[in-house]
Amino acid sequence: MSTILQQITAESLNKDVPKFDIGDQVKVYVKIKEGDKTRDQAFGGIVIARKGAGANETFTVRHVAYGVGVEKVFPVHSPYISRIVVEAHSHVRRAKLYFLRDRKGKSARLRTTVATAKA
Repeated sequence: MSTILQQITAESLNKDVPKFDIGDQVKVYVKIKEGDKTRDQAFGGIVIARKGAGANETFTVRHVAYGVGVEKVFPVHSPYISRIVVEAHSHVRRAKLYFLRDRKGKSARLRTTVATAKA
């Protein structure tokens, strides 16, 4: 029975997910449906958490908009995510970057290296 379950979950996984990790600067393009039209809306920020595995894997992206911190949780293998673009990699020593919620300004920066993004 577990082989059937593994086949079903393997079929639902997205094959074109780029390699990204905690602390990376990413831009997530989400498909938005408005009436009978669809468009892509970008949400960019720093990946502060990843959890789960397989079809249940999620990641949390955080950015500051107009002085207010905004976080969104995205399923990695969602059909509503059209693409994920990695803009920069950061050197971090933590598995979760929840401490960035309490930081503002220069103390909220991470040491980054620019990624070679493929669009």
